[in-house]
Amino acid sequence: MKNRLLFTIVLLTTFCTINAQVTIIDSIMAGGIYRNYRLYVPTAYSDDTPSPLLFNLHGYSSDAFGQAVYANFNPIADTAGFLTVIPNGTLDFFGIRHWNIFGAPGTGVDDVAFLSALIDSLDAEYNIDLNRVYSTGMSNGGFMSHALACELSNRIAAIASVTGSIDKDRMPFCDPQHNTPVMQIHGTADETVPYDGNFEFLPVDSVVSYWVKQNHCDVTPEFTEVPDIVTIDLCTAEHYVYGSCYKDTHVELFKIIDGGHTWPGTAITFLGVTNLDINACREIWRFLSQYRLDELTGIETNPLLKNEVNIYPNPFAENIYLNSKNGVIESWMLFDVMGNLVAENDAVNNKLITISGNNLQAGLYYLYVNGGVGMQVVKVE
Repeated sequence: MKNRLLFTIVLLTTFCTINAQVTIIDSIMAGGIYRNYRLYVPTAYSDDTPSPLLFNLHGYSSDAFGQAVYANFNPIADTAGFLTVIPNGTLDFFGIRHWNIFGAPGTGVDDVAFLSALIDSLDAEYNIDLNRVYSTGMSNGGFMSHALACELSNRIAAIASVTGSIDKDRMPFCDPQHNTPVMQIHGTADETVPYDGNFEFLPVDSVVSYWVKQNHCDVTPEFTEVPDIVTIDLCTAEHYVYGSCYKDTHVELFKIIDGGHTWPGTAITFLGVTNLDINACREIWRFLSQYRLDELTGIETNPLLKNEVNIYPNPFAENIYLNSKNGVIESWMLFDVMGNLVAENDAVNNKLITISGNNLQAGLYYLYVNGGVGMQVVKVE
């Protein structure tokens, strides 16, 4: 291996399979503070071969060790040969460990910048395949994975969120620079991050709808009812696959019927109703491992439109007008501040669109416009 740069403790892991190698505890300086992490190096790692890197991000009030035990990718990493890094978030005002994913980027601790710096640090010490860097996470870590897809897409190939969503105040800053494969796993009885959303974050269906539109997927998914193999878990699972996307990407949703705020397939099932018909770790790696950043970007990449569509008047009175300068408008979606989809239109294919505001209540809305090469997001009122 390359030389270690900072303080390192090498521990034999006690919660993984007998073939597992080592967990390295280390830290880097980022944003003026030391940020620590756990890195699992599998048996198959070699300096001679580039290895994929998976971020596994903990939930609110948890930490790196807790996430390593709760969402254990080590046995899969030993076989597939990827490195798993589990960083720690910082302490919030209440002294609780978290990821800063609320509000506009750049306010408070910049966790996106920290995780980008961590990629650089690990790449300096290990042979990382920078085209195969992925992120997943539980709850707050799922939110953070969506933030990385939105704000660090030049480094993150694909993400999977378990019981996470997207903060409404953060959504307008979502700026993915390529078609981004996304998997969402969420329980319908989740009381911590409700499936239908709340005043703070988007409903799960709206999150999925955004990525489906962003990736130009078929809006009608392939549906599979997951076999109810373990009936004592008190829940079932449905699998939705949105295909026919640009760059051969997919958006997938595992909807856990009556499932709680938990990680499916985990050995720790006393935290709530946990689905045991699927194993989230296996499904996540199966999904993420298909994609490479260099195959998702390039000449046919999907950059944000950056004002390629004029939207006026804003504020609007009776109607909202969309005028494409350089092409046609393929579709649009209008969300209210609660994240509810209030209006949409697919397959428009016109340069000038009129959206009637007669049935809209006064207030703030988020308008998503697909001009054929990306999604433009504008606040309208």
